[in-house]
Amino acid sequence: MREKPSEIFGVNVFSDRTMRERLPKQVYQKLQEAVSGGEKMDFNVAEVVATAMKEWAVSREATHYTHWFHPRTDLTAEKHNAFLSLDEYGLPIESFGGADLIQSEPDASSLPSGGMRSTFEARGYTAWDPTSPAFVISGENGGTLCIPSVFISNDGTPLDMKTPLLRALSRIETVTLRILKLFGNRNVKWTRATMGAEQEFFLVDEGIASKRPDIQYCGRTIIGAPTPKGQQMEDHYFGSIPPRVLAFMQEVGQQMSSLGMVLKTRHNEVAPCQFEFAPQFTEANLAVDQNQILMEQMRQIASRHGFRLLLHEKPFALINGSGKHLNFSLMDSEGKNLLKPSSSQRKNIQFLTLVSGLLLGISRYGGLLRASIANPGNMRRLGGNEAPPAIMSVFLGDVLTQIFDKVEEGLPENLPSKAFINLGLNRLPDILKDNTDRNRTAPIAFTGNKFEFRAPGSSQSPAGPMTVMLSLWTWGLEQMAQMIESRAGETDVADAALDAIRNATLQSSNVRFEGNCYSQEWQEEAARRGLPVAHSTGDALALFLVPENRELLSGLGVLSDREIDGYYETRLEQYIKTMEIEMNVMENMVRTGVLPAITKQIFSEASALEKVPAHLRGNAPCLWDEHIGELFRLKEGLLEGIIRLTSLRDSLGTSDLEKKSEILTEKGIPVLEGLRGMCDSAEELVAKELWPYPRYSELLLSR
Repeated sequence: MREKPSEIFGVNVFSDRTMRERLPKQVYQKLQEAVSGGEKMDFNVAEVVATAMKEWAVSREATHYTHWFHPRTDLTAEKHNAFLSLDEYGLPIESFGGADLIQSEPDASSLPSGGMRSTFEARGYTAWDPTSPAFVISGENGGTLCIPSVFISNDGTPLDMKTPLLRALSRIETVTLRILKLFGNRNVKWTRATMGAEQEFFLVDEGIASKRPDIQYCGRTIIGAPTPKGQQMEDHYFGSIPPRVLAFMQEVGQQMSSLGMVLKTRHNEVAPCQFEFAPQFTEANLAVDQNQILMEQMRQIASRHGFRLLLHEKPFALINGSGKHLNFSLMDSEGKNLLKPSSSQRKNIQFLTLVSGLLLGISRYGGLLRASIANPGNMRRLGGNEAPPAIMSVFLGDVLTQIFDKVEEGLPENLPSKAFINLGLNRLPDILKDNTDRNRTAPIAFTGNKFEFRAPGSSQSPAGPMTVMLSLWTWGLEQMAQMIESRAGETDVADAALDAIRNATLQSSNVRFEGNCYSQEWQEEAARRGLPVAHSTGDALALFLVPENRELLSGLGVLSDREIDGYYETRLEQYIKTMEIEMNVMENMVRTGVLPAITKQIFSEASALEKVPAHLRGNAPCLWDEHIGELFRLKEGLLEGIIRLTSLRDSLGTSDLEKKSEILTEKGIPVLEGLRGMCDSAEELVAKELWPYPRYSELLLSR
């Protein structure tokens, strides 16, 4: 009989419960103090923790350990070390001490750094992040203890995604606690940012996908004619999950349950072969780690089920792409969701204060938010009808919008405090559930008790977008706190907060929009409002370098000025390399597959025409000549396109990153799209048995 999810939940996690059971009480308390930021980790404590962690991991059949970290590739990295060692007598022992736990030296010189270190200074270090629990990944021949870690260079410069996230978390949690104290919450000891990442993905048959070089090397199809029936009937969304896919989902759910992650929902998404998992909320740092674990486990489990997992943001043309919706909020030490409206007037003013801080931050630093979601795949996804546009705006819903509109009018200043109830705040908990999340076109939306950031791409690590979102929210909350504190002793905190909320409402009106973000009217309106617009990856990444955006991140201590340059260069280099790979693959597929197929079709057509008896031909030669001529024209166009592609690639030469990015965006993308159009036209004219690659109909029906 299969074990219940509750019976296996967290069995492969060195969780708080496991630590309480295996650590001496004093050691456990000191570890918790270090985790909460109260004290620096004592080496003797680390030694005891390491011993307990090793014994627990070995009991879970682990033979190796690794400092598991997040380089700037949106993937994870690991270097395995064996527990097995030999003592002075040559006898085998299982060794793992405090020094092994706290730090490792994986070198990792080939991971991207954006010029942050020279080759001869390529030593890198990983350091244990005790705020995220260690876990064991099981295999057929034993498991591996994974220790969540940060990754830094020899001089202490961060080279990972986790370090900036941890810094941003620290800043927002500090300022949120400051605001709660202003509202008289004396018993609250700490606040935490929480997050849950909805993960969209495609599954296609591995045997079919392996015959497509573009899927193999690019993770997406760079050629492919549309199928007669795509998603227009909307019959896949929330439909019955195919048995083979369901088996995959069940194994993923079971594996993630053992790793302490609750996948609350699973379902078919809109496009054929597209699906989604959505987890339960948890602390933001842990949620990021869990999403990275989920993506890697999905890859491995998909392979066991004969699938290829596609996390690219736009793997197929003319059907929906995949995103990663980040649902985020704040909670306090008493377990309260701080973005959940209350029946208490004072609590609702606190709630509006927190929301106002976020609106202020997005209004001021929306460009930075756009930069955080810039990658090659998302450039192809954003702005399609399945994804929000590249313009950052916020949807609040009818009730919250009405409240902010009334606050903006200044009514609370002229009414006694009890009249604030007339703004609908006493009815907020019930009404908001029915009057939010109706606008699926907005990049950021309030959804009743949290915000949802819908613009990140499915392949992205949540760490980058969350780092920026938390940073700009921190800035906004600091503005709110300062405005409230400036009135201390002069008026009641609620009145001071209402003044601050009104000020924030006026300042953030440019990013609040309740209409259809897909419409041309909004594009024009956004331009009038002065909102940053960046359609290409290169243009979006350049927003990291805007002086006020740099000042935000460096001023908060999230990324230093030097680290911002390195992050920008890393991301821009990834975009350039992705485009170059796609150009190489396109040339290869056209030269070795498409052109020979067209030639065979021409020969087949001509041979068939010759065999038709003269008295039966009639007007056939003219029609056949026209048909064969079309094939000739496509072949000629493809050859010319390949020449342009080769010339363009050669012209890149030693240009700097910005120039390469500009050339690839302005010239490379049109050349690739032109070649694709001709390939897709050829696919529709060439016989099935002659076409060299599996077609969309084969890929999208391979469930």
